[in-house]
This record gives sequence, C-alpha cells and structure tokens, in this order.
Amino acid sequence: MAGKNIKWFKIANEIVWKDNLAVAEAAGRKITLAKSGNAIFAFAYHCPHASGTLADGFLDAAGNIVCPRHGYRFSLANGRNVSGEGYFLKKYLIEERMEGLFVGFEENTLF
Repeated sequence: MAGKNIKWFKIANEIVWKDNLAVAEAAGRKITLAKSGNAIFAFAYHCPHASGTLADGFLDAAGNIVCPRHGYRFSLANGRNVSGEGYFLKKYLIEERMEGLFVGFEENTLF
C-alpha cells in the first residue's frame, strides 16, 4: 500500500511580501506564499493552466489567489479552482517555528 511521507524544509530566502504574496525557495524549489489574516499558505510557483507566476497575481476579496495571466482563481484553503475551469493548484503544508518558516513536501513511498 502506498503512503505519503512529509519532509520539512526551511524557507531559504528572506520573504519579501508584495500585496500579501511572495516567492520563496525551499529544497531548491520555488513556491508561492500567500498571507490572509494571520495565516500563511504555500502553493506551487506556477498556475497549473498556463504557468503564470502566481506571486505576480493578487488575492481577491473572497480570499482566493488569482493568476495574472488569465484570471483563474484558486482557494487558499484547498487549492481548488473556484472560477470553474477545473484546475487544481498544488498546495503545501506550512509551519511557523522558532527557527523560521518551514514548508512540507510530500514524498510518495511504497511502504
């Protein structure tokens, strides 16, 4: 039975927020961070539709991240496409620790 294993990595760069969005790097991967209230969310760097850089987009009034290329909207809570196109945005686990901000990447395992 296949399982999932989470590996945690510290965000490598200083986070520079622009309109509650930022680009971060962990384990050699670029990711997008979003702030909504006191919560921080982590997502894929690019939109799954046409690879728009999500940190160049914005957060709408409903709290969705909006891709700058075609306006596709994704829920911060679960990464689901809420504008009806059927895409899914990869979401990552995120933890604030005393040592800094950490992101969790899933690794598929056989056991």
